[in-house]
Amino acid sequence: MVYKSTPHSYKELPIRIGELGLVHRNEKSGTLHGLMRVRCFTQDDAHIFMMEEQISKEIKGVIRLIDEVYRKFGFQYHVELSTRPENSIGSDEDWNTAIYGLRQALDESKMDYVINEGDGAFYGPKIDFHLEDSIGRTWQCGTIQLDFQLPMRFQAEYNGSDGEKHRPIMIHRVVFGSIERFIGILIEHYAGKFSFWLAPVQIKILPLLDKFTDYAESIMKTLRQMGYRCELDKRDEKIGYKIREAQLDKVSYMIILGQKEMDNETLSIRALEQGDLGEMKLDAFIHMIQDDTVGK
Repeated sequence: MVYKSTPHSYKELPIRIGELGLVHRNEKSGTLHGLMRVRCFTQDDAHIFMMEEQISKEIKGVIRLIDEVYRKFGFQYHVELSTRPENSIGSDEDWNTAIYGLRQALDESKMDYVINEGDGAFYGPKIDFHLEDSIGRTWQCGTIQLDFQLPMRFQAEYNGSDGEKHRPIMIHRVVFGSIERFIGILIEHYAGKFSFWLAPVQIKILPLLDKFTDYAESIMKTLRQMGYRCELDKRDEKIGYKIREAQLDKVSYMIILGQKEMDNETLSIRALEQGDLGEMKLDAFIHMIQDDTVGK
């Protein structure tokens, strides 16, 4: 409906349309499992409308996108090319062209893959990306599906260079698959101990006493203005207790503030991995965490 809402020319193609769409599946009782298998989830769905000669370039672009995202999160993965199932629609010619297009894109991308015979979608072959988590389990997340059939079923058209009407070819693609499941995979993969750029809370500020709260709030304001996810623990608890809680919460950095730090306008820094890093100025701390924000 979105594509057909206006006429299109070959000069516009490829047209890429993306959405975060809510999907519902009536899973059987007993199969639901945390965030991994749910009845309602969000897909990072996208469709690319293109001409036949654009197939290889567009698929290679999606392969690069998926590879970049998975590597950013630190995942290893393997790839499967799924071919025509028994129950399918479309001509042998369309299927052969589609499978050749996917195979060519994988070969030109120098991507290792295995053939998964007969496991394609009913309307076209697909490339599936299977993530490997920290304990060796695999999760099928990303997929690239090449579709000659649905544009024909929905009578999608574009005006060609010859002035005639032509049928576009469509790619269905997701990178994360289910956003909720991907978050679940991330949590288990990292056991909650995310890289600094990904951590929900990157920095916790821990004043020793109430009288250091104003100084702590000024530090937090500066860090938040720079886009860092920072929290202030103002509870009337011993500093050792606050540190232990921040460590259990897998917070990347703790800033401890007392009389010496306030007088010297410095911060005492404790890192989740390295422990005590000593005292430093705010500018030096910001410079250090900027180097740590590789995936920002």
